[in-house]
Amino acid sequence: MKVLTVNIGRPAPSAHTDSPGGLTGIGKRPADGPVPVADPGPRGTGGSGLAGDAVCDLRHHGGSDQAVYAYAREELDAWEKELGRPLPNGAFGENLTTLGITVSHARIGERWRIGDEVLLEVTSGRIPCRTFAGHLGERGWVRRFTREGATGAYLRVIQPGTIRSGDPVELVHLPGHDITAAMEFRATTTERELLPRLLAAGDALHEQSLRAAREYVAKHGAGAPS
Repeated sequence: MKVLTVNIGRPAPSAHTDSPGGLTGIGKRPADGPVPVADPGPRGTGGSGLAGDAVCDLRHHGGSDQAVYAYAREELDAWEKELGRPLPNGAFGENLTTLGITVSHARIGERWRIGDEVLLEVTSGRIPCRTFAGHLGERGWVRRFTREGATGAYLRVIQPGTIRSGDPVELVHLPGHDITAAMEFRATTTERELLPRLLAAGDALHEQSLRAAREYVAKHGAGAPS
């Protein structure tokens, strides 16, 4: 398991974003050298966990629970076949393009040691937005991505440090529950009856997902399909 590339984005104008100034950092490219990684701070004020990586709409992106976004090269390859076009590393706006990791099926709270220093923890899947769809230029992209459910994973920074392309990834903690990034995505989008099950992941969950699960249980009870 390894990081193929570490990708960062610079602010660029886009007709497909509601961010202040009409800018987006979704167009990411592999960095040439090592990249410092740290907790960016709370959502609303904190951006990306990677130095030099632009987050232009702090209302909806960035912050501690979405400090780093990872996507598997294997899943990009599958999308290449379906879309009939090349998808270079960083094409989905991911910070880390990985190899040998089933990223969308990583468990919430799973921890990855990257290189010698950085420790990351999986928090959630990625919900597609208008900016993502406009960036790819694929008709009905939000619906297609949602249906496929290959979401990749957001991660928080537990231990800061420096990462670079080619760094090994070691799974150092695997929670005992079965709540994956893909399941969290389904529960918070198309299958909200699954929300009570997310509580098994506890505080490792993205804070918005944890709040949604608690509110659902308070209103509907804890029953959910197994």
